Amino acid sequence: MPQGYCMKCRTKREIKNPERVILKNGRPATRGTCPNCRTKVSCIGG
Repeated sequence: MPQGYCMKCRTKREIKNPERVILKNGRPATRGTCPNCRTKVSCIGG
């Protein structure tokens, strides 16, 4: 599973319900939620 930095927990967490998105500048990213606090978590680069 992809990992991203959770701003609320201040640690790297696995992304729950990941989905691939394309940012405005055309770069790929992965977006989902933190399994602990349910905050949105993103990871640039797939």
